[in-house]
Amino acid sequence: MVSSSTTVPRSGVYYFSQGWKLVTLPGIRRFVILPLLVNIVLMGGAFWWLFTQLDVWIPSLMSHVPDWLQWLSYLLWPIAVISVLLVFGYFFSTLANWIAAPFNGLLAEQLEARLTGATPPDTGVLGIMKDVPRIMKREWQKLAWYLPRAIVLLVLYFIPGIGQTIAPVLWFLFSAWMLAIQYCDYPFDNHKVPFKTMRAALRTQKVANMQFGALTSLFTMIPVLNLFIMPVAVCGATAMWVDCWRAKHALWK
Repeated sequence: MVSSSTTVPRSGVYYFSQGWKLVTLPGIRRFVILPLLVNIVLMGGAFWWLFTQLDVWIPSLMSHVPDWLQWLSYLLWPIAVISVLLVFGYFFSTLANWIAAPFNGLLAEQLEARLTGATPPDTGVLGIMKDVPRIMKREWQKLAWYLPRAIVLLVLYFIPGIGQTIAPVLWFLFSAWMLAIQYCDYPFDNHKVPFKTMRAALRTQKVANMQFGALTSLFTMIPVLNLFIMPVAVCGATAMWVDCWRAKHALWK
């Protein structure tokens, strides 16, 4: 079990693996159900539709490869597939997190209480409803930070040569960092930590967060496993919050 007394933060791989264990804790499973259902319905439907469209999208993407790179087509084809999965997976993961944000916040709160023995605010259903406007405002802040950077990276995909080689790597690194922000933000937001302060805190554990976000991004692309990734990532990020940042930023003890 994660403890708030931990002084040496662990790797992002550790916290990601912890997420899979923490979702099964007695008393926590019931808070996992709603985020899980949202993710199953949205991600399941989205990826089913995606796989029916790949035979159209991939040739279209490959048509942008310049003649002097055609000899690398056998390598660029899988890169193109991975690129589509990355962009598509991140887009629908973001959408699912928007819809499930209040429930993800509740899951993070209850897990934190379980891991630390602290007493969370007694909110209940009414408290969650009152918090929805604040939670949605926070989601807009994340979107406003994300969109300009995502648009620049998406434009790179249409530059011959760069779009099929460098752009997928940059997108993967960006999505890894953004997913770390997305999931780590739930416990931070539960303690009313400002968005800018939260991002500064994450930079103090940049390697661990990139590892955590990269694994989350990879699992988002894998059919079946991606249906469960949302509550798993929330739990893993909450464990990281308890170990790395709670002592400094906690609003309730």
